[in-house]
Amino acid sequence: MDTPVFEEFDPASDCDCPGCVHWRRVSPYSPGSRPARFGGHPAAHRTLAVATAAATTLGAGHAVPALAAPHASDRPGVPADDEPETPQGGKAPLHGPGGRPATPPGLVRTPWTTRAEIIRRAKEWVSARVPYSMDAYWADGYRQDCSGFVSMAWNLPGNEWTGTLDQFGTRISKEELQPGDILLFHNPANPWNGSHVVLFGGWTDYTHSYYIAYEETRPRARRQPTPYAYWSQSDRYAAYRYRGLTAGAAPVHVGGEGEGESDEPDAGSEALPTPYPGRSSFGPGAANRYVTQLGRLLVARGAGRFYTSGPGPRWTDADRRATRAFQWAQGWRGPAADGLPGPATWRLLVTGEGRDIGGLGNPLGAPGAPPPVPTPGPSAPTPPTRIPAFPGRGMFRPGAHNAYVTQLGRQLLRKGFGRYYTTGPGPRWGEADRRAVEAFQRTQGWRGGAADGHPGPETWRRLFS
Repeated sequence: MDTPVFEEFDPASDCDCPGCVHWRRVSPYSPGSRPARFGGHPAAHRTLAVATAAATTLGAGHAVPALAAPHASDRPGVPADDEPETPQGGKAPLHGPGGRPATPPGLVRTPWTTRAEIIRRAKEWVSARVPYSMDAYWADGYRQDCSGFVSMAWNLPGNEWTGTLDQFGTRISKEELQPGDILLFHNPANPWNGSHVVLFGGWTDYTHSYYIAYEETRPRARRQPTPYAYWSQSDRYAAYRYRGLTAGAAPVHVGGEGEGESDEPDAGSEALPTPYPGRSSFGPGAANRYVTQLGRLLVARGAGRFYTSGPGPRWTDADRRATRAFQWAQGWRGPAADGLPGPATWRLLVTGEGRDIGGLGNPLGAPGAPPPVPTPGPSAPTPPTRIPAFPGRGMFRPGAHNAYVTQLGRQLLRKGFGRYYTTGPGPRWGEADRRAVEAFQRTQGWRGGAADGHPGPETWRRLFS
């Protein structure tokens, strides 16, 4: 019986090595010769020639195993000559210097973390402008691609990929998204081409059509407003929440700046009738049932004079002023009385504890009791002053010369940040203005890009409040 002949046909190749050029020139027939049995790279000829010789030696009764195509990609679904725009690496351990595994597998457990820590870690990569790479590892041991970025932000024990990240999270709906959650698209049919994952940083407005996305993509890590759920394949993204999440305040994103958290006193871990929904439920652009509940609780504690209508589900300046008045009644000042309810404010309101805005305690704290009548007097807090509208970042850049620079400088003097001025302040933006703003931002607990010395809307609001 004749020994079977194995032929292998490769698709057309663009390889320019001398062997491939020769075979493309002589195929499919060479003058005066038999048809060419092999196409593709010369390495394939040598490999299959050995296989044919081995089959001859073993005899016709022995089958020869099929060989892999020599040009097959080491990542299924990705053609060797058509890399995807943002490819990702597979599951791998954390790496140290030189790309070596830094920790033996199985020795690190998944740690607990908070939303604030997740966003803080993400901001570190954005501030460091970590370049995108699916092969390189940053100093913290995480791979510099989209899934490595989320593995880093979630503080996972290894570098995961889009096919495994869902195992570390719980599926949630769009309405439940909060800073620190992720939006994940894993394409099982072609996982290395099109799959992507981003970190959710908070909604930009009440319509919930845009959000702040933290992500690792070409050319580097970035933070920018992004349409929900993403620029492409939007309907295929799913929201997940990290399973190891512990109680902690989520960072605030106001006007796209998101510079920090309130320094309000800690609320403790008491079980509340209505759990604190997180700071992302309040502030400009928020519209939900918690805003309505907050307003009603504030009215019951003496804040009725701040509302001309409502309270309602859309956050307004009336909610901010009423919240700040309640915080002042507790004796809080500075960032602890910023008009945005934190866990301590929420606990006092839902439990009926603390002092009413009129300074009379809570004699009418029973559920359903009418709100107390405001009685102005020496004990009543000074109503919050109206904050001037933020004129825009362009007013505070090198070369700027306008009245807003003077207004900013004078307010910095009032707040105790005048040591940087040798003259003025005046209408021309200078290094003294920048250093004074940076010092103020650092007193808010902000670091990195959030304390760059250039006022954004949140810096402006806190400075003039």
